[in-house]
Amino acid sequence: MDYPHLKSLFLLNQDICYLNHGSFGACPKEIFDEYQRFQLELEREPVQFITKNGNEYLLQSRIQLAEFIHCEYDDLVFVMNPSYAVNIIAKSLDLKHGDEILSTNIEYGACDKTWEFYCQKSGALYKRQEINFPLRTSSEIVEQLFAGCTNRTKLVFVSHITSSTGILLPINEICVEAHRRGILCFVDGAHAPGQIDLNLTELDADIYTGACHKWMLTPKGSSFLFVKKEIQERYDPLIISWGYKAMFPSHSKFQDYHTIQGTRDFTAFLCIPKSLEFMQKYEWNKVRSRCRAIVQSNAIRFCNLMEMAPLTSISDEFLVQLFSIPIRTPNPEALYNHLFDEYKIEIPVMRQGDEVFVRYSIQAYNSQEDLDKLYSALEEIKTKAIFIQP
Repeated sequence: MDYPHLKSLFLLNQDICYLNHGSFGACPKEIFDEYQRFQLELEREPVQFITKNGNEYLLQSRIQLAEFIHCEYDDLVFVMNPSYAVNIIAKSLDLKHGDEILSTNIEYGACDKTWEFYCQKSGALYKRQEINFPLRTSSEIVEQLFAGCTNRTKLVFVSHITSSTGILLPINEICVEAHRRGILCFVDGAHAPGQIDLNLTELDADIYTGACHKWMLTPKGSSFLFVKKEIQERYDPLIISWGYKAMFPSHSKFQDYHTIQGTRDFTAFLCIPKSLEFMQKYEWNKVRSRCRAIVQSNAIRFCNLMEMAPLTSISDEFLVQLFSIPIRTPNPEALYNHLFDEYKIEIPVMRQGDEVFVRYSIQAYNSQEDLDKLYSALEEIKTKAIFIQP
């Protein structure tokens, strides 16, 4: 697929070198037009849309999403973002004093805060097991994670693809080991749908949340929560509304409770069929392969520039469309602002504990020229020794 043609499909400001698809995604014009079409239908007849037509659209969207990620559609509910989904699970988990949530020290910050909040209220422990770098094999991650498991561990919570460090974790193996120990496994797959092939049936996670507004290209505020049928009744909605003791209940209390939550614009959820059509139309498997090749072929180049070792081996085992460059900087926020203000490069400079990473994302609209521009900028900044330490 021709790269310049793909870039023209997106609404991004052409004056910006956009290397941050991983944070909030970017919606193509065709999908955004569908979004506005649904919004216009909503405003022209709000009652019919919210009470009748919109419900049918939601069902069709859920059915197609379930086919895409290989699960039963009644085991999915739509949520605004993965953070919302994590709050649903954490609030209803019935944590007791002494319980433990086992996770890693490379999880998304908002999720860390959620678990810390509910653990502090209950007297439970949120255990962020240290993952030591560099990683050479997936088995190292599994071994390091479960070294923190005890008879008090109530749930294992891990990312499918980490945020700040951009690493694909061995989720299949982690789920198997958690179940071998009789522990529930909850996967934060914010970055997974659309970036990798996802089969929830084979994965066998008990709970899984993923974003559609990142690598699946839908408008912002479109994500999902999957919960295995046998444990769905454990998890209450964050908002109690008309779905509770519904006048016309569906066959699924899980759907009623989590779908009917008062007046809101849910049209972003309805764009999932269009996003799937878009990816099929533009042969997204080939697009993803090209993006992954660009990510991996540039990784060592950037690590050498920063005189830092990569976090993992450069391979499909760990890397997809994200790469985090370890960097020494006294002020990550100032470096981020400098890259944007002076070079027009939109790229996150991310803290993870005591470490800092410049993380580039490669999507269909990116090219080698974008990473060349980033390399030149970092090289110049390093020479000046203002924001980057030797």
